[in-house]
Amino acid sequence: MNAHTHIVDNGVNTEALIGARGAFAEMPAAAAFTFRSQCDWIEGTYTSNVINGYFGLGQEYTRKQSFAVEADHPEVFAAHDRAATPTEIVLAALASCLTGGVAAIAQHRGIQLRSVRATVEGDVDVRGILGMDAEIRNGFSAIRVSFEIDADASPDDIRALVAQSQKRSAMFDILTNPTNVAVSVA
Repeated sequence: MNAHTHIVDNGVNTEALIGARGAFAEMPAAAAFTFRSQCDWIEGTYTSNVINGYFGLGQEYTRKQSFAVEADHPEVFAAHDRAATPTEIVLAALASCLTGGVAAIAQHRGIQLRSVRATVEGDVDVRGILGMDAEIRNGFSAIRVSFEIDADASPDDIRALVAQSQKRSAMFDILTNPTNVAVSVA
C-alpha cells in the first residue's frame, strides 16, 4: 500500500454485494425474496408487529432474533400515544433505506463518511382518513427528504451518492410506484 492509499470503512461489505449480483445473474430465481411481518392488535389503535422469517435464495430463513415494531396513534386522535404512527414508521423506513444506501454506495465509491442524517417529513390531510372528503387521499400528499452528510467528498459527489441511493432504494420505489396489495380474511 502506498502513502496515497487510504482505507474506507463505512461498515458495508460491498465485495459480498457485488458477488451476490454475479450469483443472481446466473440464477435469477435466487433473487426472489419474500419478507413478512405479523401484526397483532393489542388494544385500541395499539398494535405490535413481529418480524423474523423470510424467503430468499430459494429457501426459508429464520433470524437469530425477532424484531418488534409497535404502532399507535397520538392523543389528539383519542389514542394513547404508546408508539409511532404507521405513517411515521413508513417515513422511518424510507429514511433508513436511503441512508443505508448512501453508506453502501459511499463504501463502493471509496468515500469515507463521518456522519449522515436524513430528515423526512410527510404531509397528510386527515380529513381523508376520517372519511370527511372522498377527494382527499388517505395517505401522504407529499414527502420531503433532506440529507446532511459529512464525508471526504465534494458536494457534487455527495449529491451523486444520494441520487444513486434514491435510484436503488426499495422504499423509494414502494412509495413512488403502484404496488399490488391483496387484503384477505381467513
